[in-house]
Amino acid sequence: MTAPDPRLQELVLLRKVRDRIDREYREPLDVAALARGVHLSAGHLSRAFRAAFGESPYSYLMTRRIERAMTLLRRGDLSVTDVCFEVGCTSLGTFSTRFSELVGMSPSQYRKAASLDGQGIPNCMAKAVMRPIRNREAAPGHSD
Repeated sequence: MTAPDPRLQELVLLRKVRDRIDREYREPLDVAALARGVHLSAGHLSRAFRAAFGESPYSYLMTRRIERAMTLLRRGDLSVTDVCFEVGCTSLGTFSTRFSELVGMSPSQYRKAASLDGQGIPNCMAKAVMRPIRNREAAPGHSD
C-alpha cells in the first residue's frame, strides 16, 4: 500500500480553507486563524492557496464579501455602511476601495446603477450575470 500523495493531502486542506471562507465570510477571519484551523503556518497557507487558486486567502475572502455586497446593494434596502458591516468588513474605507477595484465603481455608484441594471434579469440568474470581473480576468477588449 502506498502512502497518500502529500500534494493531494494539502489540496484537501486548501479546499477546507476555501470552504470555510465561503461559509464564514461574515466572521472576522484572518490568514493566521485560517492556517491554525488546518495546522499550517500562515506563510505556507498563503503561498499554497495562491498556487492552487490564483489569489491569496485574503483576496479570496474579500472577493466573497464584495460579491455578497453587490447582492445587498442591488436589493437597495441597506445603506453602504450597513452593507459593509453585514458582509464582515470592519472598515468602510477598505470596503469601498476593494469594491471599486473589483467592480469598477464605488459601492454607492453601483447601488444607483444596479437599481436599473438588473431589471428583467430573474433573481436565479442575477449572480451569474452580475458577478464582479477582476481586471486580470477581463478578456482582451472587454470594455466594462
